[in-house]
Amino acid sequence: MSGKVKMVTMRDVAQASGFSPATVSIVLNNAPLARYIAPATKKRIEDAAKKLGYRPNAMARFLRSRRSQTVGVMIFDITDPFCTPVLRGIENALYQSSYVPIFADAHNQRTRFERYLEMLLEHHVEALIVVANWLFVDIQLLADLSKRNITAATIGWEVPGDSVSSVMVDNEAGGRLALEHLHHLGHRKIAVIRGPKMLIDSGPRWKGIQKFANSVGLEMDPSLVVQLPDELEANSGFDGGYRFTEELLERKKKFTAVLAFDDLTAFGAIRALTKAGIKVPEQCSVVGFDDVPLSALSAPSLTTVRQPLEAMGNLAVNLVVEGIKAGLEKRDWSISRHKMTPELVIRDSTKAVEGGKDLTK
Repeated sequence: MSGKVKMVTMRDVAQASGFSPATVSIVLNNAPLARYIAPATKKRIEDAAKKLGYRPNAMARFLRSRRSQTVGVMIFDITDPFCTPVLRGIENALYQSSYVPIFADAHNQRTRFERYLEMLLEHHVEALIVVANWLFVDIQLLADLSKRNITAATIGWEVPGDSVSSVMVDNEAGGRLALEHLHHLGHRKIAVIRGPKMLIDSGPRWKGIQKFANSVGLEMDPSLVVQLPDELEANSGFDGGYRFTEELLERKKKFTAVLAFDDLTAFGAIRALTKAGIKVPEQCSVVGFDDVPLSALSAPSLTTVRQPLEAMGNLAVNLVVEGIKAGLEKRDWSISRHKMTPELVIRDSTKAVEGGKDLTK
């Protein structure tokens, strides 16, 4: 006895429903002519298909329509906690729009990125979403996608030109929120661990910090400002936060707070402070940026500037799906650049400086 299961075809559905294979094909493929078919006829065909367990042949449908109903999602480093909520937002929005994601992790390698891009195009993805990091700075391959009628969007990076949409957080506003919080808690001697020079987020966050400091006459001590190197490893932020906080402590310059570039850097700073016997937040407050899932679970839980990561993934999907629809309907569509609003999340890693005044109450 053969274990092979017979595939249910449209011809089987036609026989069971009593309608012609052509009518069945129009209904089950939701072809333009389907709007002329009576609702009762549609229901009989759909009920018969459901009863028989009919599943559309994706390859045959692709050969007919040249549509794969897939979207490529390129991640530069899936081990980065930043990616998890972004990917959840992407996956959920694609599910709602009836598209299947094809995920690819570039492992922070340019050659791997290029090969995966080729493979995704070979699989006829209808759009591409790239969750970028600083490695993306010299990769302009996406700019050529418009020639292939592939809609693309980046999250966390802006590609020059007018062919790729982007979704980012307002980093300048986020930097201002972080320093404003510490200032309101009475902190005046604040150490800052800036982001890598090549990362697009670093400059605007530092600009937001400087603008707020100037507006309240707060002098930022240059000897308390350090910068993370341009590293590729996923844990480089944690390692940098740990190492630079140790260096700041060795300089014997007093500071009552650390404003870290991101949450992983903040975790590294807290580890170094704890190792040195300095209690957080009693003796030193720490602020992060991103609000990765671990931030609420750490001890102490981390005060941070929240990027709406899941919403950013969701918006990127909406942008590319709209681009796909515009292409199918042969109408004009232009790229868009979105900056989403950050939010300060106050937890246990910050408190009023000893002897200072908490102006947040």
